[in-house]
Amino acid sequence: MRSACATPSSSRSGASTSRWPLERVLFALAGSMTLLSALLAALVSPWFLLLTAFVGVNQWLYVAVGACPASIVLRRFFSLRSVVYPRQEVSS
Repeated sequence: MRSACATPSSSRSGASTSRWPLERVLFALAGSMTLLSALLAALVSPWFLLLTAFVGVNQWLYVAVGACPASIVLRRFFSLRSVVYPRQEVSS
Protein backbone atom coordinates (compact mmCIF):
# COMPACT_ATOMS: atom_id res chain seq x y z
CA MET A 1 0.00 0.00 0.00
CA ARG A 2 1.33 3.38 -1.01
CA SER A 3 1.53 6.39 1.28
CA ALA A 4 -0.73 9.35 0.51
CA CYS A 5 2.35 11.60 0.37
CA ALA A 6 4.30 9.35 -1.98
CA THR A 7 4.87 10.66 -5.48
CA PRO A 8 5.41 8.47 -8.51
CA SER A 9 8.99 8.33 -9.74
CA SER A 10 7.91 9.62 -13.16
CA SER A 11 6.85 12.96 -11.66
CA ARG A 12 10.16 13.39 -9.85
CA SER A 13 12.12 13.72 -13.07
CA GLY A 14 10.61 17.14 -13.82
CA ALA A 15 10.51 18.31 -10.21
CA SER A 16 13.30 20.85 -10.67
CA THR A 17 11.46 22.64 -13.49
CA SER A 18 7.90 22.35 -12.16
CA ARG A 19 6.38 24.80 -9.72
CA TRP A 20 4.54 24.05 -6.54
CA PRO A 21 0.75 24.21 -6.85
CA LEU A 22 -1.09 26.99 -5.05
CA GLU A 23 -2.34 24.74 -2.23
CA ARG A 24 1.18 23.59 -1.36
CA VAL A 25 2.46 27.17 -1.16
CA LEU A 26 -0.56 28.20 0.94
CA PHE A 27 0.03 25.27 3.31
CA ALA A 28 3.72 26.23 3.70
CA LEU A 29 2.83 29.90 4.23
CA ALA A 30 0.15 29.09 6.83
CA GLY A 31 2.48 26.75 8.71
CA SER A 32 5.27 29.32 8.72
CA MET A 33 2.97 32.08 9.96
CA THR A 34 1.56 29.82 12.68
CA LEU A 35 5.04 28.88 13.92
CA LEU A 36 6.11 32.53 13.85
CA SER A 37 2.99 33.50 15.77
CA ALA A 38 3.61 30.85 18.43
CA LEU A 39 7.23 31.95 18.80
CA LEU A 40 6.28 35.62 19.10
CA ALA A 41 3.49 34.80 21.57
CA ALA A 42 5.95 32.89 23.76
CA LEU A 43 8.73 35.48 23.60
CA VAL A 44 7.00 38.84 23.16
CA SER A 45 3.29 38.98 23.88
CA PRO A 46 0.30 36.62 23.94
CA TRP A 47 -1.46 39.08 21.62
CA PHE A 48 0.48 37.49 18.75
CA LEU A 49 -1.91 34.53 19.04
CA LEU A 50 -4.36 36.72 17.11
CA LEU A 51 -2.12 36.09 14.09
CA THR A 52 -2.73 32.36 14.53
CA ALA A 53 -6.48 32.99 14.62
CA PHE A 54 -6.21 35.10 11.45
CA VAL A 55 -4.35 32.27 9.68
CA GLY A 56 -7.04 29.78 10.73
CA VAL A 57 -9.85 32.03 9.51
CA ASN A 58 -8.12 32.40 6.15
CA GLN A 59 -7.68 28.64 5.84
CA TRP A 60 -11.40 28.11 6.44
CA LEU A 61 -12.17 30.90 3.99
CA TYR A 62 -10.15 29.09 1.31
CA VAL A 63 -11.94 25.81 2.05
CA ALA A 64 -15.41 27.36 2.00
CA VAL A 65 -15.09 29.86 -0.84
CA GLY A 66 -12.07 28.68 -2.84
CA ALA A 67 -10.12 31.88 -2.28
CA CYS A 68 -8.47 33.82 0.51
CA PRO A 69 -6.37 37.00 0.43
CA ALA A 70 -3.11 35.03 0.20
CA SER A 71 -4.38 32.83 -2.64
CA ILE A 72 -5.46 35.87 -4.65
CA VAL A 73 -2.05 37.50 -4.23
CA LEU A 74 -0.21 34.30 -5.14
CA ARG A 75 -2.38 33.79 -8.25
CA ARG A 76 -1.99 37.35 -9.51
CA PHE A 77 1.66 38.08 -8.76
CA PHE A 78 3.26 34.63 -8.95
CA SER A 79 0.90 32.96 -11.47
CA LEU A 80 0.39 29.92 -9.26
CA ARG A 81 -2.39 27.55 -10.25
CA SER A 82 -4.66 25.50 -8.05
CA VAL A 83 -5.00 21.74 -8.34
CA VAL A 84 -8.19 21.73 -6.26
CA TYR A 85 -9.94 24.55 -8.18
CA PRO A 86 -8.23 24.31 -11.62
CA ARG A 87 -10.81 26.26 -13.64
CA GLN A 88 -11.35 29.08 -11.18
CA GLU A 89 -9.70 32.28 -12.38
CA VAL A 90 -9.30 35.53 -10.51
CA SER A 91 -10.62 38.42 -12.55
CA SER A 92 -8.22 41.31 -12.94
